[in-house]
Amino acid sequence: MEEEAEKLKELQNEEEKKMNMSPPPGNAGPVIMSIEEKMEADARSIYVGNVDYGATAEELEAHFHGCGSVNHVTILCDKFSGHPKGFAYIEFSDKESVRTSLTLDESLFRGRQIKVIPKRTNRPGISTTDRGFPRARYRAQTTNYNSSRARFYSGFNSRPRGHVYRGRARETSWYSPY
Repeated sequence: MEEEAEKLKELQNEEEKKMNMSPPPGNAGPVIMSIEEKMEADARSIYVGNVDYGATAEELEAHFHGCGSVNHVTILCDKFSGHPKGFAYIEFSDKESVRTSLTLDESLFRGRQIKVIPKRTNRPGISTTDRGFPRARYRAQTTNYNSSRARFYSGFNSRPRGHVYRGRARETSWYSPY
């Protein structure tokens, strides 16, 4: 029994060594890149906007073939419907190809005027849109029941629309059955 357990451990160790040494066959899973590798790949990539919804990666590669060697074409699709969003990213093998591809800005591709700009690198923790909650815009209002009812029936609703930051607790004391 102990001999079988030792043989099993040896076989497992051999398999682990093989798995660590050999690259995964085909496209076995996502390749995890470091931040430096992502920034370097983004420096060799471009954003292409206003792409026709029926365009394929091969057509985009053929359109930008004169600029340099194309490594990868990504056409982004909606995750719910699966339809293309209308823009793509193209990664080249060298940075000089990005500069030459910028000359194709406002060129016609499948009857549409495309937008070509260098791809920007997303930095973690930095947002281009302000999605913070408005902290001082709406303060808790202490109103009596009669005035709030009068405002409700007069067509004026004092409640702000949208997502409002309310702090640790809701301080308003009005009731809404809906």
